[in-house]
Amino acid sequence: MTSPATDRPDVRRRVLLAAPRGYCAGVDRAVVAVEKALDHYGAPVYVRKEIVHNKFVVETLAARGAVFVDETDEVPEGARLVFSAHGVSPAVRASAEARSLQTIDATCPLVTKVHKEAVRFASDDFDILLIGHDGHEEVEGTQGEAPQHIQVVNSPDSVDAVVVRDPERVVWISQTTLSVDETMETVRRLRERFPLLQDPPSDDICYATQNRQVAVKKLAPACDVVLTVGSANSSNSVRLVEVALDSGARSSYRIDNATEMDPAWFDGAVTVGVTSGASVPEVLVDEVLARLAELGFGDVEEVRTATEDLMFSLPRELRADLKAGGAPDPRPRRGGRRALSVQPV
Repeated sequence: MTSPATDRPDVRRRVLLAAPRGYCAGVDRAVVAVEKALDHYGAPVYVRKEIVHNKFVVETLAARGAVFVDETDEVPEGARLVFSAHGVSPAVRASAEARSLQTIDATCPLVTKVHKEAVRFASDDFDILLIGHDGHEEVEGTQGEAPQHIQVVNSPDSVDAVVVRDPERVVWISQTTLSVDETMETVRRLRERFPLLQDPPSDDICYATQNRQVAVKKLAPACDVVLTVGSANSSNSVRLVEVALDSGARSSYRIDNATEMDPAWFDGAVTVGVTSGASVPEVLVDEVLARLAELGFGDVEEVRTATEDLMFSLPRELRADLKAGGAPDPRPRRGGRRALSVQPV
């Protein structure tokens, strides 16, 4: 049931739509890489893990002929394998080479930057504190660059368990998709224990993660409900749910798509906020907005806090083959607004 307040004709029910939202440059690059590989080489093209953490994207690419595997030993020798946007460890690369796999590295360049930081600090014999979540593919890949030097710090509450060899040679790095506020709280507590803790040369949390969190912080105080479109294994999507609550939203939910919306969430609501994680195509947001319109929230206002125009080139292995085959050098599409298309294999 709706409340009497929202039944009144003079009550303006609205949607505040966060911008930026959805695809970041790294996700766009990775998804386009799989699409172009399928176009150029034909199916099957194997992908280690999920190319990005979004169920719709994975299912759509699978329908075109992408085969998702957990490890390289599931890929036939000599076949073509795409590394996901989250990155892989040197051990995974060596395993792929041992099987003579033709690899396409779709690791986000911002994740690659963190890998290079880890290698450099390890070569200087630092203890490296990797702020991130155990079990996440990105953390596994980064830790694999220097496992003897890196320990994972999962949260501010994990700081007391950290043990280092030399408190004067300690540095922190981070997973790129974390909550900015929680990461800084973890760093603050680490610095209380290790006053000489060094910072990475540049911010490790990616621009897109930060931008999406800033947009949600701006709209959340005015919202009765905030919806984040994104899959459960998407770290940055889960963080947006938390950021909305921390920033003043009365309630906050994560959904994969419009079918997961519960009309009861909007009882008594006047303002609904909508955002999406960095691996979410815009078609899923459009479907959520259409469902909200059916529920009486047809007035949509965009709340923009930044404009993103960063684009990454496709993986060099793929670019070289496309060029050799006479194909134009494609750029990933900006903003991820085009829906993935399912084509017959």
